[in-house]
Amino acid sequence: MTAAEALHDQTYPAPIKAVETGSPAERAGVRPGDVLLRVNGQAVTDVLAYRHLLTQGQATLEIARPHEAPRVMTGVPGTAQDHHRLLLSAPPSLDDTFTFTVEWEDPGLEFEEVLFDGIKKCANKCDFCYVHQMPRGFRKSLYIMDDDYRLSFLYGSFVTLTNLTEGDINRILDENLSPLYVSVHTANQDLRQDMMKWWKLKVKDPQAVQIRGMIERLESIDLYTQIVLVPGRNDREHLDDTVEYLSSRPNVISAAVVPIGLTGHRTNLPDVRTFTREEAQDTLRRLNVWRRQFLAERGTRFVFPSDELYLLAGEPLPTEEEYEGFPMLENGVGMIRDFLTEGLPELPASLPQPRKVILSTGLLFAESLDRAVEPLRAIEGLTLEVRAVENRTFGKVTTVAGLLTGRCFRHAVKPGEADLLIVPPTTLRYGTELMLDDTSLTELRNEFRMDVRAGGATLGELGRVILQGVDTSGHQWGMSAHAVKEQRGQA
Repeated sequence: MTAAEALHDQTYPAPIKAVETGSPAERAGVRPGDVLLRVNGQAVTDVLAYRHLLTQGQATLEIARPHEAPRVMTGVPGTAQDHHRLLLSAPPSLDDTFTFTVEWEDPGLEFEEVLFDGIKKCANKCDFCYVHQMPRGFRKSLYIMDDDYRLSFLYGSFVTLTNLTEGDINRILDENLSPLYVSVHTANQDLRQDMMKWWKLKVKDPQAVQIRGMIERLESIDLYTQIVLVPGRNDREHLDDTVEYLSSRPNVISAAVVPIGLTGHRTNLPDVRTFTREEAQDTLRRLNVWRRQFLAERGTRFVFPSDELYLLAGEPLPTEEEYEGFPMLENGVGMIRDFLTEGLPELPASLPQPRKVILSTGLLFAESLDRAVEPLRAIEGLTLEVRAVENRTFGKVTTVAGLLTGRCFRHAVKPGEADLLIVPPTTLRYGTELMLDDTSLTELRNEFRMDVRAGGATLGELGRVILQGVDTSGHQWGMSAHAVKEQRGQA
């Protein structure tokens, strides 16, 4: 068999999660638990390829019904391995297959995952990579260094483009996978290589690491870009040069500027640091010059500093209008302003029963949150404390609320000291009540002997939780690339 024939014969079985009632798939006898093998005889790598094949009109879907194979014995009888012999389950058999055909119609299938062939991994070893700063002992999905352009298109996760193949580039262009979200960091090629340190053996196409060339080759694809700033590396004049280049490319829609995030676990990693207040202020001054110029010339501010830069600089946040629709909200650009947009609900003069509430958050946001909830303190019977929680898991240098864990709250809160503890909704794993260290809200309720709930996505929702104890998991920004990693990590 030739390499081309072997590739054509490759399949990526896609487990089917649900079948729409009354759909062609249901009429054909497809059930949840079946797997998709091929469409029109072709292997399907992901849900995007699946949808693309359906747009061609007539599509024949090959479905397999898994059957558990007999358990097999490992080890070699009569040898030193004999005492290690175990009965293990073999992979399910996919020999029982059938097909059905649709014509300009959705088959009605929902898949367990959006990627059938696995997540594309990062080819870089960035000085500021957060995965390299992770402490040990967390679930394995948190250590996956993903850099997958498909997740960028589907969920807005940022990719570096350095691991793309010629086939990937052609697919992005042919299927118009737009927009994509690209981590640029700097337009200076030598500096970018020094900061990102891509592995030559992991780079499949040498042209993919040339950031200017890639942006220009993807000229038909809208790009939302980000610059992770490292003090003394890609800031100041380098930042000006990068903003100037990005703004010159018609397919670059905007650029987010985010300061480096650090943890206390940087053993054997390059020596980098966070921004001082003066450096953050200088960065904002530079960016504001560009923002005023762009607004006057093209009607958009183009470059958007993250909330963290404003907090580090001690500067007021921009107005809601200045965020221009919050296009990069999940990247930390405008999350606080969006949170504050819905004000507090109508407040009662008093509560039916006295209640003490601890409103917990990270060190960075505590002061702003304290000011936002000040009107609640006028309510008779409500004792409200905003508690800045130090991060005992990632280190004190990690000040954002979303990386707090159960361990952090256990150090910051004493059992029975309040009636209600409110934790940031961003601390919870997507779709669950579990934190990064797998501590659940139920565990904290039992340990603290008080109610523990997640706050809301807006100040208004948070106010209702404080006043009424409304059960809410808060806004988690929908599905995300991390959620996909979580799914694969559980497999």
